[in-house]
Amino acid sequence: MITIRLALLACLSLALAAEGVAYQDGDVALTGTFVAPAGANAKVPAVLVVHEWWGHNAYAQRRARELADQGYAAFALDMYGTGLETTDPQQAGTWATPFYQDNALLLRRARAGLAVLRAQAEVDPQRVAAIGFCFGGTVCLQLARSGEDLKGVVSFHGGLKTGTPAQADTLKAAILVCHGGADPLVPPAEVAAFMEEMVAAKATWDLLVFGTALHAFTNPAASPESGLPIAYDAAAEAASFTRAKAFLGEVLK
Repeated sequence: MITIRLALLACLSLALAAEGVAYQDGDVALTGTFVAPAGANAKVPAVLVVHEWWGHNAYAQRRARELADQGYAAFALDMYGTGLETTDPQQAGTWATPFYQDNALLLRRARAGLAVLRAQAEVDPQRVAAIGFCFGGTVCLQLARSGEDLKGVVSFHGGLKTGTPAQADTLKAAILVCHGGADPLVPPAEVAAFMEEMVAAKATWDLLVFGTALHAFTNPAASPESGLPIAYDAAAEAASFTRAKAFLGEVLK
């Protein structure tokens, strides 16, 4: 797989300037965003960032930059293809559905991004975690379930159901799930099944439930005006990222 680091996109905060990275999954051209801590003179732990079903947009890139400010290299991958991002739920669903239906495709596309991250000169490839939002949370959990060699994964308001449950003899990653207790897209039965799955797999896991939070609670752009049962919740966002920061510090130390 050939990767090309493109021109600088922006120099923000304490992080190095974010760089677009062109790469491929088969015949599909993809473009992600890589960012590393300013002044990094040694290989640092790294975090893969998997976007919501809207595509590789500014929100995912923002989260990558925040991770770089915390001392991590980060790569916001592209699951769909160069330039494919939207605010239209119907279009987003059209792009996301093939991945929900084909786990092999989901894993291959996610691993293409993971390979890009591990190949960067600034990255310690032995200390890598992944975080994801909504659709991206599901992707991260599927990576963990597949036995991917990650130190940990964090799902923010991601789907929890699966046709390929985690197995004790293959699961390597610690798991943190941050879930909205009022999320109708991930109902209590799905949460209960996930808990049973984690116990059966003897996983290292934690589930945080924010009682009144809806789906997409970490994204300030999330609003019921979209026609979806989603809404931003500042308190749940802050609490979930406080826990996620501690979790990443634990697994990537």
